[in-house]
Amino acid sequence: MSLELRRTDEGLELELTGEWVAQRVAAIESAVAALDLAAARKLSISTQRLTALDLSGAWALRQLLQRAHAADVAVSFRGTPPDQLRLLDEILTDTGAAGAPASSGAHARQPLTAIGRNAVLAGRDLLRGLAFVGHASTTLLGGLVRPRRLRPISIARHVYDTGITAVPIVALIAFLISVIIAYMSAKQLRGLGADIYVVDLVAIGVLRELGVLLTSIIVAGRSGSSFAAELGSMRLNEEVDALVATGVDPFEVLVLPRVLGLTIALPLLTIIADLTGLTGGALLCRYLLDMPLTQYASRVNEAISSTTFWVGLVKAPVFAVLIALAGCYRGMQVRGSARELGRLVTVAVVQAIFWVILADALFAVLFMEMDI
Repeated sequence: MSLELRRTDEGLELELTGEWVAQRVAAIESAVAALDLAAARKLSISTQRLTALDLSGAWALRQLLQRAHAADVAVSFRGTPPDQLRLLDEILTDTGAAGAPASSGAHARQPLTAIGRNAVLAGRDLLRGLAFVGHASTTLLGGLVRPRRLRPISIARHVYDTGITAVPIVALIAFLISVIIAYMSAKQLRGLGADIYVVDLVAIGVLRELGVLLTSIIVAGRSGSSFAAELGSMRLNEEVDALVATGVDPFEVLVLPRVLGLTIALPLLTIIADLTGLTGGALLCRYLLDMPLTQYASRVNEAISSTTFWVGLVKAPVFAVLIALAGCYRGMQVRGSARELGRLVTVAVVQAIFWVILADALFAVLFMEMDI
């Protein structure tokens, strides 16, 4: 059976079952044609029991929806409509007629109208972003139930691309920043006879804030832009649409491995940045302040508490998720031209850095309230 039909007081409940693929399209079209929509006011469609849906099956489903609309039957989906239907609508819609409105020049001349229009566009973008996060979350939950869907080989590749290959630049930046902080602190504190507190500034600053924050900003510019560019190129080449047409969920194949890979890689990069930053501070204290390394290590141990290291490390997975989602979301939005690809890659990097800094500020307030 390709579908199950139940009549209720409000109308019809239709549940799609099995595989709606090209090999079974003849039987599916026969079953759809045999449906009696007479005297029905509402049609509720469920796709939860579908095991596979390709473009041929989606075409049969679209024909059913057209019959329902022609018969003035209100159609609703229990859950999210299949992406294949969205792809068919995009293909069949004359996108050339959807250009900019003729009054765009008037909008530019009317500030209030422009502000309202931009606010509406921002609201729609926010809703689409929340839908993207929700889709990614449900895909992750489905992967936890069926671990084979998590694609560990793809995750390992992204851990290598975003983590191991980023070690040199992250270590170099962390080393230089810690040296700069130690040098500036030493110049100010030496006149007060408080040279020893240079160690406190370096240790606490690197472990709590600078290690994870600088690493996240570097990764946002490096991996966030890479995610947006890769997925955007696939959108331009219609590779994502090809996945949808063959019944493969792009979130499972393209988005989730990148998010999980970066979530694993960024905490490891943060640890490397912390160690390199402390090393840079130790070298400057040794050669600028003539402080023995044993004294430096002892002072670091006294300056930090049991939570200092973990306060910085716990932020890393959150920052990684924000960076990966920003890059993947903007990459999946690309369509139409290479210029749009460049614009959205830039937007992905800027928004990833913005969300990282905003999240860091919220963490600072949270830890202050928790007295950590």
